[in-house]
Amino acid sequence: MSTAVPALSPEVPLALPTPVERALPNGLSVTLVRRPGVPLAEVRLSIPAAHADLAVADLLAAALFSGTESSTMTQIAQRLQGVGGSLGAGADPDRIAASGNCLASGLGELLDVLGELLTAADYPEGPLGVERSRMIDGLSVAEQQPEFQVSRALDARLWGEHPYGHQQPTAAEVAAVEREAVRALHASRLHPTGARLIIVGDIDPDATWAAIEKSLSSWNGVGEPRHMEPLPQPAPGPIVLADRPGSVQSAIRVAYPAVARTHADNAAQHLANLIYGGYFTSRLVMNLRESKGYGYSPRSRVDHSPAGSVQLTSVDVATEVTAPALAEVVAELRGMAENPPDEAELDLARRYALGSVKLATATQAGIANYTSALASCGLPLSWLAEHSERLRAVTPTDIKRVAAERMSPEGAVTVILGDGSHVTAPLSEIAEIEVL
Repeated sequence: MSTAVPALSPEVPLALPTPVERALPNGLSVTLVRRPGVPLAEVRLSIPAAHADLAVADLLAAALFSGTESSTMTQIAQRLQGVGGSLGAGADPDRIAASGNCLASGLGELLDVLGELLTAADYPEGPLGVERSRMIDGLSVAEQQPEFQVSRALDARLWGEHPYGHQQPTAAEVAAVEREAVRALHASRLHPTGARLIIVGDIDPDATWAAIEKSLSSWNGVGEPRHMEPLPQPAPGPIVLADRPGSVQSAIRVAYPAVARTHADNAAQHLANLIYGGYFTSRLVMNLRESKGYGYSPRSRVDHSPAGSVQLTSVDVATEVTAPALAEVVAELRGMAENPPDEAELDLARRYALGSVKLATATQAGIANYTSALASCGLPLSWLAEHSERLRAVTPTDIKRVAAERMSPEGAVTVILGDGSHVTAPLSEIAEIEVL
């Protein structure tokens, strides 16, 4: 006896809290989002740092919590633990960022710790040396991994001399970083001008603003934030083959320009990417994984950054099927325009997209992450609700047009990491090859 599957519930508009925007006299922009229900607070701080030396910036982020002029690393950790809190930091070509959370009742203490780190971090040689060694060990291992190697080759091929062309320091570059370089970068870049603090949680905005004024008003510094120049237009050309002798797998990466979040075609691009390769029942997954058995996790995503946007297909396959797998990727890209989705296929992708946004904003951390990511592109949190409505309006005709304009394999950059002795000849039958 079979039971009919119940129909999906009707989609309802996305409901988002309303942020409170303020700014300190020192230039720090503040976004406060009250989201009651769980007695926690999420904190995100983003500081512009374009064109900083990546090895120095990464070591600064790793050692930021290692001590100040008046507190040891242990004392800092104890203060955070006392309010159920944690803080971490990271760096990328655009920014240096700190993030964490704590009990809402302990937010003032976490902000005090953050303020002390921003104004008085000392980077003592002992803890700094430990972080340097840890980073060197991690990079030494990562540099042997296929994902790291193909990502480095792809960045270099896509962006050349642009800072995005070198997004990971080498172990040797980190080993060469001295304490004074870290302290100098802190002094020159970790200032509030252009920085943004986002706090989401079970908070009272007025009380939280008072705590921010108390903890961060004295944070100051000199210099203007450096902004990243726009990404260059990727230049199509021969397939770049990064030779990895003895590899039993090939890592295929196909990248092409994407429109920014603010572009009128962004919603259609979002859904076109999902249908092509952005979720489990996408065409690429059904073809390469379920039908051909070439690879376990083919995928496609659109990456939005302050400098520009790119769409990336990632496929890892056995060496012997490298060429046919690439041929299927190209065929699926062409198929998005030549065989556009019908209403049913589009509706499945649309429901997935709308549901993903709702899941991602169902928690305080999710709202904080989205608010931070959108702010980096100059967009408010309310853009998400507008984007959801634009997703509802996309038609199969829109997908066909955007796919024809934006997803042509002739405009793509392709990089493959694999055993050149086995894959060069088969690949040469379908495209020109450039071996690194």
